[in-house]
Amino acid sequence: MDFDVIVLGAGIVGVSAALHLQQRGRSVALFDRRAPGEETSFGNAGLIESSSVVPYAFPREPATLLRYLRNRSTDLYWDYRALPSFATWLARFWWESSPRRLEAAARDMLPLIRHSVAEHDVLIERAGLRNLVHDGGWLEAFRSADAFEQQAAVAEATARTHGLRVAPLDAAALRAREPGLAPGFCGALHWQDPKSVANPGALTKGYARLFEEGGGTLVTGDATTLREEGGAWTVKTSQNRISAKEVVVALGPWSDRIFEPLGYRIPLRAKRGYHMHYEATGALLSVPLVDTEQGYVVAPMEGRLRLTTGVEIARRDAPPTGIQLARAERVARPVFGLGRRLDDAPWLGLRPCTPDMRPVIGRAPRHSGLWFSFGHNHHGLTLGPVTGRLLAELMTGEKPVADPWPFRPERFR
Repeated sequence: MDFDVIVLGAGIVGVSAALHLQQRGRSVALFDRRAPGEETSFGNAGLIESSSVVPYAFPREPATLLRYLRNRSTDLYWDYRALPSFATWLARFWWESSPRRLEAAARDMLPLIRHSVAEHDVLIERAGLRNLVHDGGWLEAFRSADAFEQQAAVAEATARTHGLRVAPLDAAALRAREPGLAPGFCGALHWQDPKSVANPGALTKGYARLFEEGGGTLVTGDATTLREEGGAWTVKTSQNRISAKEVVVALGPWSDRIFEPLGYRIPLRAKRGYHMHYEATGALLSVPLVDTEQGYVVAPMEGRLRLTTGVEIARRDAPPTGIQLARAERVARPVFGLGRRLDDAPWLGLRPCTPDMRPVIGRAPRHSGLWFSFGHNHHGLTLGPVTGRLLAELMTGEKPVADPWPFRPERFR
């Protein structure tokens, strides 16, 4: 064997798995078609989100469903040509989003969420990346007083239950905290426990450098060349073919290109999203802010503002539309003082999602030495390091940091 383990995918989830396996004495090759942190891990809102204890669910309010059906909202845009391939997935997502099932999903995810910041802190310290991370939390802003009042009560109850810190800010307090904001929000909830990252792609690359400094190997190539041969897993790099006894599939929204040919039917779909960077014409935001009722995020990113959109339902390989970004930009520009666009074109990324809102983490049931780690929905950056730890513990026989049962691959039949 050339290595003990080959990790397919050099996003935050794959890099974290490689680091934790290396820490446990495994020789690891980290494999991707591109450099680390240049796909999904590059383009998110930069939140290490320890306060999102309830997963993003399928909405059930009739008014929200009617708005989505009209396909004119900012937070969701759907391409009718993609609906046939998403129909079964969306039906399962709706079913899993019932109050009872959503409560169960939140309960299953809570141990990972609780460890998310601490696991990042360990890697941030080891990699010397404190300059990229800010401790100020994030803001959940509201445009209508009724929504603010209702969600403030829910947030305070959630905070008490889970030991989180949240502070309601009225319009004046919000403007005092963020003087770059123009009028538009009636208030906000300041979630104080999460951290934000000024450059998520750079954070992932920093973790990958730490892996290399520890003796790890980065290789490039086509993951679909993976083969099981003579008790080993082999994959073709840009220069040769390498082998290992074990392989981890951590390819995010492209993981199906590996598991489907091997006979696994896991309902993984990619929710698309966009971002664009802008000049700030006023004072820069101090922390990311979610426009809750319009469904986008504006986050400070190394002296710029990054606007990230909500969800676009479209075929994975369909050309970018720009529709959702244009809608979000139109409502965000006057409030945030967005200046000129700084990118040549909008960035398009893919969020790997399962309909039960839980990632797939664990041993593949029908192949020796095959492991899965993907499907982190909207929380890949948050959960990368703790997922890497959990997977490495399962692979080396250690006591796991969280109960792995809810994330087992065989739950999908």
